[in-house]
Amino acid sequence: MTSKDFKEFFLALEDLEKEKGIPKEIFLEALENALVSACKKQYAGAVGTVEIKTNYEKGTMDFYTVRTIVEEVTDPENEISLDDARTLKKSYKLGDKVREKLIPKDFSRIAAQTAKQVILQKLHETERDRAMNEFSDKEGELLVGVVRKIDGKNVYIEIGKGQIEGLMLPSDQVPSEKYVVNQKIKVFVKRVKSGARNAQVLVSRSAPGLVRKLFEEEVPEIKQGTVVIKEISREAGARTKIAIYSEDERVDAIGACVGNKGARVNAVVEELRGEKIDIIPWSENPLEFIAKALSPAKVISVTQLDGEKTAMAVVPDDKLSLAIGKDGQNARLAVRLTGWKIDVKSESVASSLNLDNEEEFDENDDLLTDIKDIEENVEE
Repeated sequence: MTSKDFKEFFLALEDLEKEKGIPKEIFLEALENALVSACKKQYAGAVGTVEIKTNYEKGTMDFYTVRTIVEEVTDPENEISLDDARTLKKSYKLGDKVREKLIPKDFSRIAAQTAKQVILQKLHETERDRAMNEFSDKEGELLVGVVRKIDGKNVYIEIGKGQIEGLMLPSDQVPSEKYVVNQKIKVFVKRVKSGARNAQVLVSRSAPGLVRKLFEEEVPEIKQGTVVIKEISREAGARTKIAIYSEDERVDAIGACVGNKGARVNAVVEELRGEKIDIIPWSENPLEFIAKALSPAKVISVTQLDGEKTAMAVVPDDKLSLAIGKDGQNARLAVRLTGWKIDVKSESVASSLNLDNEEEFDENDDLLTDIKDIEENVEE
């Protein structure tokens, strides 16, 4: 690069500063560091410290080798004797720095290539950092993205006007879902991780937070805070249990979430591609909550057993398989939802057991509300 080339380069940096808002000093510092590195690589073993002096007004960049004056030279690349230094300038003394101009071979080609690489890299890094800053407060949010690449088991999703690439790891994918390039998809932002080289947005389709955000979108009462989502347990692609509560006794939490003719819950189910959803009314009475959590099965009674948070739920003989669920899924989700260990027994088996525990909850208690309405709105 000639003096004219450098002037044009500096003018280009001013244009970038106006267009992208990136200070030209950032480019210059990066370019100087890159050129020093390229110069040292070209003269490997021949030069030690290299400095660049930039004259922005004149449009020049000059290279200098820098050596320290010492009594006895042990590192020729970085040191020079007092006698040798004084052949260059008689006023030199021990400890002074000797700077000698260096003209790298094929400098124009090296400088041009390096400048191009630095500009592209800095543009990419700056735009990425800006986009990451915009996403720093997006954790826990629901975003719409487009599948751009499937690499092995990882799915890469373009979000945020194409400036950020979200990564969906295998553990955040739904086993029953198939992802294809250019597919539009809603994702839950799990974590925004920013670093010098590994800025990342981790997104998920399997997180319970996705279900929470979908209900917030569909149910105004949830967004307003009238209806509260207390707990969610989920086995992505198969079934979700969501416990809800109304802060206003005049508002029917179940009805709000189900919607007119099931419109609201069906919209969530459609987005989850057929995943079953059990909407459970939350109760501060843990035994009542357990009874409801085993929906769609009808529960006869729930008894607290010895041990912390351990209970036995009794169901009709013909509802035992429904209460437990395929491969134990329904009972497993109820355990996660309530935080209690639940032993599900059929009525005939339970009747043969001798339990002496006053903490019991049965279907005739006033505390237990009829869950028939829930069963009508939930697909078994």
